[in-house]
Amino acid sequence: MTLKYIQHNKEDIFKEWLNRLKEDSDETITNVILDQNFETYGRELVELAILKISGKKDEYERQSENFSDRIVSLGWPLRFVVNALDVLGDVVFDEMVKDKYIRPENEAKVMHDLNHWLKAMNSEIINDYTVSWERTIANQKIALQELSAPLIPVFDGITVMPLIGMIDTERAKQIMENLLQGVVKHRSEVVLIDITGVPVVDTMVAHHIIQAADAVHLVGAKCMLVGIRSEIAQTIVSLGIDLNRIITKNTMKSGVEAALEMTKRKIVPLEG
Repeated sequence: MTLKYIQHNKEDIFKEWLNRLKEDSDETITNVILDQNFETYGRELVELAILKISGKKDEYERQSENFSDRIVSLGWPLRFVVNALDVLGDVVFDEMVKDKYIRPENEAKVMHDLNHWLKAMNSEIINDYTVSWERTIANQKIALQELSAPLIPVFDGITVMPLIGMIDTERAKQIMENLLQGVVKHRSEVVLIDITGVPVVDTMVAHHIIQAADAVHLVGAKCMLVGIRSEIAQTIVSLGIDLNRIITKNTMKSGVEAALEMTKRKIVPLEG
């Protein structure tokens, strides 16, 4: 009975639901979500609700997972989705009352059906949303790890690893792995670790750099530290960090020039 009513009055329910969401939502939600082709996705959510109450389990589960993936990619907060479902339930009930579809003799059953439908759908949407969100975060983490310590070949036998941002223990492990794999892959003779974009060099960071340099040495290459700014140099001295085993340069330009000399090459201007 509830399913037939929703199907026959779908357009009126959708319009009233959309109006209430716009009235209830704060400005941030309105600007970020309700302007993102919300009518398209809103209609899809209503269709999903109809599919749920119709009992077509397999089709509903497939479409619910797909819907959750897309709203996560759009940045919809979970609280907004849950509230949207609650508002949908209120609208359906109010419209049924207005149309005198709910009477004393069927009110209890209709309320039971609505509550059961919304509770189940809320739970499933939250689960699908959470799974999609965790998968998105995991993929982003992998992508960031791959970008956090790239090894870039610039000349035959010379590679550069530019580092940007803070270096913690987990990232230091990633740096070490990428460094050793890259040195072997590119047959590097000299590796330049550029710390221009590292805001702080403390004892821990210096320790990781020294370990990386030692590891590079063990696989037959030389390591050079470039991008040492004056404030970082003062920090290294004040902390008593020993970098004597590592060649250091203040700029990438001077580092590349030194690396070319170490590999018995140099850059010369073309005549004419």
